[in-house]
Order: sequence, then C-alpha cells, then structure tokens
Amino acid sequence: MKSHYRVVVIGGGVVGASVLYHLAKFGWSDVCLLERSVLTAGSSWHAAGGFHALNADPNMAALQAYTIDLLEEIQTESGQDIGLHMTGGLTMAGTPDRWEWLQSAYRVFQSIGIEDCRLVTPEEAGKLNPIMSTDGFLGGMWADREGYLDTTGTVHAYAGAAKKRGASVFEHTMVKDLIQTAEGWQVVTDKGTITCEHVVNAAGLWAKQVGRMAGIELPVSPLKHHYLVSDTIPQLEQIDFEVPMTVDLEGFTYLRQDQKGVLLGIYEIDTEHWAIDGAPWDYGMELFQEQTDRIENELTLGFERYPCLQEVGVKTWVNGAFTFSPDGNPLVGPVPGKRGYWSACAVMAGFLQGGGVGKTLAEWMIHGEPEADAWPMDVARYGDYAQNKGYIRETTGQFYSRRFVMTYPNEQLPAGRPVKMAPAHDAMASAGCKWGVSWDLEVPLYFAPHGFEETPTLKRSNAHDIVAAECRAIRENVALLDITGFSRFEVSGPNATGWLDHLMAGKLPPPGRARLAPMLGETGRLKGDLTLLNWGDGRYWIMGSYYLRAWHMRWFADHMMDGVTVRDLGDEVAGFAVIGPRSRDVIAGVAEQDIAALPFMGCGPFDVGLIRAHVARMSVTGEMGYEINCRMGDHIALRRLLLQAGAGDGIREVGFNALLSTRLEKSFGIWSAEFTQGYTPAMTGLDRWIDWDKEFVGKSAALAEKNGPGPAQRLVTLEIDAADADASGYEPVWSGDEKVGFVTSGGYGHWTGKSLAMALVDRAHAGIGTDLSVHVVGVERAARIIAPSPYDPEGRAMRA
Repeated sequence: MKSHYRVVVIGGGVVGASVLYHLAKFGWSDVCLLERSVLTAGSSWHAAGGFHALNADPNMAALQAYTIDLLEEIQTESGQDIGLHMTGGLTMAGTPDRWEWLQSAYRVFQSIGIEDCRLVTPEEAGKLNPIMSTDGFLGGMWADREGYLDTTGTVHAYAGAAKKRGASVFEHTMVKDLIQTAEGWQVVTDKGTITCEHVVNAAGLWAKQVGRMAGIELPVSPLKHHYLVSDTIPQLEQIDFEVPMTVDLEGFTYLRQDQKGVLLGIYEIDTEHWAIDGAPWDYGMELFQEQTDRIENELTLGFERYPCLQEVGVKTWVNGAFTFSPDGNPLVGPVPGKRGYWSACAVMAGFLQGGGVGKTLAEWMIHGEPEADAWPMDVARYGDYAQNKGYIRETTGQFYSRRFVMTYPNEQLPAGRPVKMAPAHDAMASAGCKWGVSWDLEVPLYFAPHGFEETPTLKRSNAHDIVAAECRAIRENVALLDITGFSRFEVSGPNATGWLDHLMAGKLPPPGRARLAPMLGETGRLKGDLTLLNWGDGRYWIMGSYYLRAWHMRWFADHMMDGVTVRDLGDEVAGFAVIGPRSRDVIAGVAEQDIAALPFMGCGPFDVGLIRAHVARMSVTGEMGYEINCRMGDHIALRRLLLQAGAGDGIREVGFNALLSTRLEKSFGIWSAEFTQGYTPAMTGLDRWIDWDKEFVGKSAALAEKNGPGPAQRLVTLEIDAADADASGYEPVWSGDEKVGFVTSGGYGHWTGKSLAMALVDRAHAGIGTDLSVHVVGVERAARIIAPSPYDPEGRAMRA
C-alpha cells in the first residue's frame, strides 16, 4: 500500500468495486479500494442478485440499462465468471390502474431507448413462467434483458477488471478517520495513513459512520429485507428452460429460479429499520433470524401466486440489511461543502444500478460532470433537513413499503411532512389550500372547498375544475400566489458583477431591472434557467427553483472568486405574487411608490403597506404580474394586506397547479422538464438569451454547437387530441411508426381549452404544423406542432 493515491474508495461492495473499475477504465489508475473485511462483506454477499428493467424514473431506468449491458463486458475483461443468467423478465399487473400504469411505463421505456420490452397477455405470461398462477392478472410487460447473477463473482469481476487496469484493492484495511487538508484528504487506517485528492464513501451499511468522519450526516438508513430459497420443485425438473425473473406488483414479491428451486423475495409492508446510525463495525457476514409473522400477508400472496411452493420446503431463509435513501435512489456525487469528498451510497439495488453509479461518479470526478443527467441520484438533492432521524425513518420506510406500489403524478405522500411551512401556512390551510412539497417546504397546489379530497390518478384529476377556476382568475381578474417556494441567492461584494458576468451566459441586467439568466456547465449543457435581479445598490439576486438550493450553492462554491459573497436567502425571504390584468390596481392601492412606473422586468424596493419589500414585475403565467418579496416575518401581514386590497376586485388565492397550466399556454419551460443538465441551450431555445460577445463558463462548447450543424432535437409545443388524460413527461412522440422525440412536460391549458405538451423532437420533424402522435397513458393520440405561446403570442398581456 502506497502512502499516496489520487483516489481512495472506501468500501468493497459492488458499488465501491464499480467506482474503482470505472475510474481505472477512464484513465485514472492511481486509485485504490479499502475494505475493512473482505470484498462483498456487508450487503453484497447476501443480495438476491436479480436485475430488471422497470423503474418509474426514466433516468434510473437508463442507468439500469447501462449496468445490464456492462455485465458481460466485465466478465470477459476480468476472466471472472459472474454466473450470469439472462432469463428475461416479467412484471405483472392485477388491477386496472396498475395495468394502465404498466402500459404507460412501456411507452416511456420506448422514449428512453429501451427497445427489448413488450406487453404480454396473462396467457402468454403463463407460458413464459409455467409455475405462476395468472389468476387476477390483467397483463404484464416482458423484458429480454432481465435475470440474475452470482453476487460474489460480480464484485470480484469489477475488482479484478480494475486491478488489470492498474488499480489496487486492499482487504482487511479499516478506515479509522478522515482528515481534510488543503490538498485533499488524509485517510487514517489501521495499516497507516494515505493522502489523496479524492475520497469516495461507498461504505454501504457503514456509510453513515464514514460520512461522520468528515463531518457529514448522510440521509441513509438500513432496513431488513427477506427472501427465501425453496427446495427442489418437481415442475422445474420437467421443463428445459429457466423461468424468468418475475415481479408480482400486487403481491409485493419477486421470483427467480435458483438451481431447480426458486428464490422468492418480499418487500414487506410492515418495514423494520436496523442500526439507523450505521451498522456495527464488527458486522459483516451475519444475517437476522427470519420474521415470518412480519411477512405473513406477503408470504401468503406469494405462495398463492406460485402454488408449487405449497408442496415443497424452504431450504434457506435470508433476512439481511440494505441501505436506503428517502426516495430510494442512490446518493451520488460531490458532497456540498466538502471538496474532494464523494458519495456513492444508498444504492439499494447495487447489482442493478451499481454499474451506472460507478460510471456516473467516475465521469463526474474526471471530467467535471457526468454524461447523463445525474439529478435523480445527486447527493445535493437533499438539504440539512434530511439529516433528521425521524425524517429518515419515515421516508425510507415509506419508500421500502411502496417498492411495488405505484405512485400517481397527482399523489402527495405523507412521510416526512410537514417540515417547513411559510408563516401564512395555517391561514392558507384554513382557506382550503391543498399542499405539495418542494424540498422541505410545503407549497400551495390549489385551494379547494373544505372536505375535498383529490383522487390519485394517471388521468385528469377531480381537482380539474378547481384549477380551471384559478386559471380564469389569473387570466381575467387578479390572483394571489404564495412564492416562498422560489430560491433566492444574494450576491454582493466588489467583484460580484464580474463573477456573475462570467458565470451567467446572458447579459447582466442594469440597475433596477431583471433578466433571464441561463447558466452553463463547462460542456455547454445547462446548469440553470435562472432569473437575475439587479437591485441597484450593489446587490444582485439569483432566483430559481427552491429544490435546487443545495445543488446551486455547490455550483456557486465550486466557481467562487475572491471579493464575492453568495448568501442563500431561502430561510429569510418569503413572498406573494399578484397576477392578472387587475394586479397593478391592487398593488397601487397599498404601495407608497408609483407601481405603474415599474416597467416589465423592472425591480426595486417598495413600501407595501407597512412592509418594506423587494418587488419585481414579472410572471411565468403570461399575464401582468408582480412578485413581492418580504422578510419571513412579514409574510402573514403581507397576505392579509393584499387580500384586503384586492377584495373589491375579487382577488382569488391560487396554487402552483394553475401556474403550471398557464405557463404551458405560453410555452414557458421549467427546470427538470424542458431544462435539465442533460440538454443544451440550442435544444431548448435558451440560446436566444446568450451574450456571445463575452466570455462565460461553457462558451467554447456552446459556440461549437452554435457554429455546427445544430442540435439533433428542438423544443416544440404540441396540441394533443386527448380525451380524459394529458401527457405528463417522457411519452414517446411518433411520426407514423418512427419515434421522433419525447414529451418533456404536459397538461391541460384551461384558458385555451387544449391538451398541451412541450417536447424535444428530431429537427427534421420539428416544423410548425407537422402532424405527429403521442402515447398518453398508453393510448396513441393524434398531435400536431403548433406555434409557441398559444395564448397571447405577442406577449401584450404581461407587458401591458
């Protein structure tokens, strides 16, 4: 063992071995892996080893597809047999809603390039898996590239392939402490101290402790998970093929063949956490006693689904621990505030996702950002609130118990809520507000009559008419929206202007004005669709998406310069937007200064009643609108004041569902849909805000795209002939039988009376008037490209 390596990976499970392999594969061979015991000790050795294609998050499905493709490659490269059984896989649905969801998911898979799937009838499924009862099933999805592998062999294959490329692996080497230095890290072990530039926490069950060594509290917790291996099943001895990996969504079970028996795994509704502060250091190859009373209901369903299990015994019970994050996705990437410290934790499906996690982290470390959008597993998607043990316990338990339970787009899950509430929260709740959550903050969705409950659905909600009324208030009259759920960063200091001019790709606003501000990474892909406000006193605000607060602060810190201070105002500033053609009249009645003198995209300090506020004239609805920002403590008074001032004009409180409908009618994109770090400015139309005459982060890559043939896909607006459902995102777009794009977001335009969507479509098919089709909840619907901004295309309303 040397005294210095470029990277030290802590943890010898499948994730740590994959990170090591990918670092070496991409050219960094001066890397080592430290394992306190032996490779696979922890969760990897007792994992069921199954892999399957289905994931409700398209980005995670693509990550899984990469991992599956990689398996044969690492087996060949390492020379280590990984026991790969590519049996194919079935995912079965037994309720109309779940069957509808599975059909919709099949189309999403087509959008992201997974072409080896097909829908099957119960009869066909019964032939593919002859030991399965198809009673109650409505249909299923078959995937060619599903199956199982030998977990120990696979970990050794990753590690062996990494060693062939120059990496080092050290077993029986325990990390005792981590010390940050100016150059990187000191890794203190029981065999000596190693210095390195980067350290990777891939410690699995011990990720919590390895985080704490660096002063980091990761939102992870182990939970217990059961599976059984049966004795030999006579029926399997009589067929000449392996039964496929099979998931019974209604029964909360998965099954694969194991020699001439089967392995039946269970995701228990009655969850049990273990060692929430991290596994004991002397834990490694142990298992827990099976708890058949805790899994009785799921076990009964499994034995009914596979009647042959009722005739044979159980050869082995496995009840082991795996780590989970609050949403079940991995925690990957550079940890904010700890330069050189990388997370590769909470990969609960390590043999399914570990290859993609290793690739993502290695690309990130070496090239500055990964090839694919890593947001769904970025460690920066959580803030300090997620360090709370109660939050971790509630959310990880909720995810685990819902592993095979579909979540609807309009469904609000209760775990870990509420955490943070705007000061006027209770008053808005009394007025009928229904709440969603953004990061840790409760945000208004819509205001409903008391006693109203929204029904989860893939189709149009029973709140459809309520949102329509809120949209009418925005378009016809005046509406009030709580905007505490916008992020706000204050930038100040003698070099603030120069720093912003380099970081943002667009022109900076002059004093008293605001401008849209695209921000790019070094590869020319997007890092933000922000709004920049110049208050004229040396201070700027950057406004964006509330749930990106830690993500953007990490980016700002990574590109910081002397003479600049960036402060996150998310816990200090709240506000309300007054929107609609009568919004100016409402504010004029309570503002000391002349609100009519504030131009479109103007901003400045205003006295609104007794409140000293920062006001900007802008709105994403396409109507005249004013955003009034106040201190958190002024939020209640500001709401009362504006409701009283607008009472004569019929002011109505609205939520973000109305905002999403009205922004679609303007063809205004939003982050995580039209704008992501996987897309470029030219693809999305944000290039029109770029100032090409200055230097900025990402300019060379963006200029190469501008001077080249152009992007392969462009963002367009679609009108869809929908019936009772609207597109929501990732549905495939077709020209005849040719797939030519996918939906980025969609919904119903309540004012225009149209089902609308925005989509990235191949350039050859992106012309206005082009007839296309879109699968909406699994049903193909006619669609056509329309001119942007079907409502008020000239923008007269918002500039009035």
